[in-house]
Amino acid sequence: MKNFNFSNTPKLYFGEGTFDKIKDIILSYGNRVLLITGGSSFEKSIYNRNLLSDLEKSNIKYYKENVKNEPSPKIVDEISKKYRKDNISVVLAVGGGSVMDTGKAVSAMLTKLDSVKEYLEGIGEKQHDGNKIPFIAVPTTSGTGSEATKNAVISEVGSNGFKKSLRHDNFVPNCAVIDPRLTASCPKSVTAASGMDAFSQLIEAYLSCDASPMTDSLALSGLENIKDGLIESYENGENLDARGKVAYASYLSGVVLANAGLGTVHGFASPIGGYFDIPHGVVCGTLIGELIRINIKKLSTDSKKNTVYLEKYAEVGRIFSGKKTLKREAACEALVDEVKRLTEVMKIPKLGRYGITEQDLDKIIEKTGNKNNPVKLTKEELKEMLINRL
Repeated sequence: MKNFNFSNTPKLYFGEGTFDKIKDIILSYGNRVLLITGGSSFEKSIYNRNLLSDLEKSNIKYYKENVKNEPSPKIVDEISKKYRKDNISVVLAVGGGSVMDTGKAVSAMLTKLDSVKEYLEGIGEKQHDGNKIPFIAVPTTSGTGSEATKNAVISEVGSNGFKKSLRHDNFVPNCAVIDPRLTASCPKSVTAASGMDAFSQLIEAYLSCDASPMTDSLALSGLENIKDGLIESYENGENLDARGKVAYASYLSGVVLANAGLGTVHGFASPIGGYFDIPHGVVCGTLIGELIRINIKKLSTDSKKNTVYLEKYAEVGRIFSGKKTLKREAACEALVDEVKRLTEVMKIPKLGRYGITEQDLDKIIEKTGNKNNPVKLTKEELKEMLINRL
């Protein structure tokens, strides 16, 4: 058995009704909370009204900010500066992945006086010391797994744009509250894109060169729950059993990516998300099938050497096809077919819808990382993936 490390995970409250515990969780840290939420969905919900009522009844002083886009350095800096002198006891983020990342970054930057940009990997020159305000993560979508990770993804969109991480072991949320009821109002498009993001994270971590027996077992559990819950969540959003399965899978995707890393699809997501205004889940969802197809094709050219990785793909193929006795080659083919079906059934958009053209591909590929992918892909193979999803 190989040696491996495993990062800490948040204290987890999982299941229907767990959001009702938020008031008591906040009080365990203090009585001054900075609440960060997303768009109108949660704002209009009974859960928001109940939360604010509970805070007021408990004499908890709360400050509130709404974040409607993926976090930029400007957004993080403005919120951090606004509340730096208010003696915030805890930061509570309730929303999708962008809200999670904003809350995580703000909790880290409330303790600093300079810009978050100074601490971003590949952008800034400073190392964060990990000192932060306690952070509670409450996802209302099931996809990024940010409620379980130690990094916050910060974006700046434009010709010189970037999508980089603020990262430290201490940035793992102190507490994650995952209540499937909060995901029931997600639009179908968000359910699809975020669910495919979770799927891509699980399978990339499972096939990662840095995978371990521990991440493998968690990734497979997540993939089984994606298989059982994602399409039903997409077609019947009020099915809380299905929503719970995908929420659980999403959390596990965060745990495994933090410990095994990710592959080429997330290597693409960084430059594409920096250059274009496109949802992260769409990038991952639209490209993961192509990555699986081309990885299997390349691994099969030396099947004896790559037995472990091909067998891993085959195992996922057996899970998603429901055919446990399939031999390796047939199971790999079944996986390619099943992911194509997922993409088509849930109408995952192609890249061209967001203004990406063939003329943009070289600059995307130039910035694309291939870390942890089980096989090294050439620029021509990377371009083939992108062209097939334009």
